[in-house]
Amino acid sequence: MEVLKIKGGTPLKGHIKAAGAKNAMTKLLVASLLSDKPCRFYNVPNIGDVAVTVSLCQEIGMQVQWDREAGIMEVLTKELKTSYVPQRFSGANRIPILMIGALLGRTEEDIIVPTVGGCNIGQRPIDFHISALQQLGAVIEYREMKREGAYFAHAHNGLKGAIITLPYPSIGATENTILAGVTARGVTIIKNAAIEPEIVDLILFLQKLGANITLDVDRTIRIHGTRRFYEVEHTVISDRIEAASWGMAAIASKGRVFVEGAQHQDMVTFLNKIREVGGGFTIKNQGIEFFYDGPLQGGLHLETDVHPGFMTDWQQPFVVLLTQASGSSVIHETVYEKRFGYTETLREMGADITLFRQCLGGKECRFASQSFDHSIIIKGPSPLVGRDISIPDLRAGFAYVMAALIASDSSSISGLPFLDRGYENPEHKLGILGVDVKRVNSEHCVHAKAEFAV
Repeated sequence: MEVLKIKGGTPLKGHIKAAGAKNAMTKLLVASLLSDKPCRFYNVPNIGDVAVTVSLCQEIGMQVQWDREAGIMEVLTKELKTSYVPQRFSGANRIPILMIGALLGRTEEDIIVPTVGGCNIGQRPIDFHISALQQLGAVIEYREMKREGAYFAHAHNGLKGAIITLPYPSIGATENTILAGVTARGVTIIKNAAIEPEIVDLILFLQKLGANITLDVDRTIRIHGTRRFYEVEHTVISDRIEAASWGMAAIASKGRVFVEGAQHQDMVTFLNKIREVGGGFTIKNQGIEFFYDGPLQGGLHLETDVHPGFMTDWQQPFVVLLTQASGSSVIHETVYEKRFGYTETLREMGADITLFRQCLGGKECRFASQSFDHSIIIKGPSPLVGRDISIPDLRAGFAYVMAALIASDSSSISGLPFLDRGYENPEHKLGILGVDVKRVNSEHCVHAKAEFAV
């Protein structure tokens, strides 16, 4: 087992580049399965979730050439070898369920995908996916298999466009419906759709591929079905989660970091909250520079929400930032009901965080009157102390890295596969920014501790 050894107390300073967006690239790979034409991607992040998605797509027939160092990937799926996604991909990430939407128009065989996976941060029901695909003409059923269940889907009579209203602007359900709608006969209209930048990037790719697809200002996506496709070259958008994470780490550590590739238009809500707590940033032509601009001020109220709200994946490192701000702040999580499990470790490091089951804030969310700790109060500033840490999920992973950076001594972080799923070579970027960091095997931890003590 590998661990990350971080010596705290060093302000981050320097210049790094945000990788391509995990939540865009993985979906673009699945979308390329719609056609039998070559697709060439640039700015491809070299991260765990992309590698898993590549393996999944190769399993069913995709040919892949990936220059990891250059961030370039060429894919081609001339024909499907199978429409069965093996059980070993169950729980790996959230991508297998999107195979249904992508493959319904490509094969008349049964599409079999394992149950969904990803981080343990709350319920991720696929009812919205199934309902939308059924309205387009898909037949979907859940069956128990040897170890766990799988979804069987087909559209023997073809897909036909429909007007679909999502009960909640779910990103995954929106993506699945878009993918199925591209090859459905007639027009598919998705109302109350997710409109995240990664959804827009998917739409731009599909338009290049041959789809006639539009996004209206009222969360409505309109798709005219097609079966004629073209070769595509596409540059993946930068990862707004990674860019924000490095920005918060710079401010919390009292440093200054230029994040190349950070896109202003995708981070407006986040930047407003940074300014509210007294953090500094400057928008430049090639990215955003983040810097400590004096003592941070709490007294903030923040609710996570779907785009263009404050995204839930910014929440965890922002909590760490607020531990260094004066006064009390409130965060109300409205997207995932079990997202605050990571705060126990922060409390053990010295953070003053109290959890509440009530909706603390201006509105009640769908978790109101349920037994979930989905609101917190953070009091600061609190000095943090380094310790041994185990990462429970992807975004908590960077929050722990950030806490280790500002802690008074050294920390040892395990569970790195979670971190590697979404952050490209994190120890290399930390090193560029001046951090004393090492990735070592756990059996070398005692030796690493001795090195830090020198």
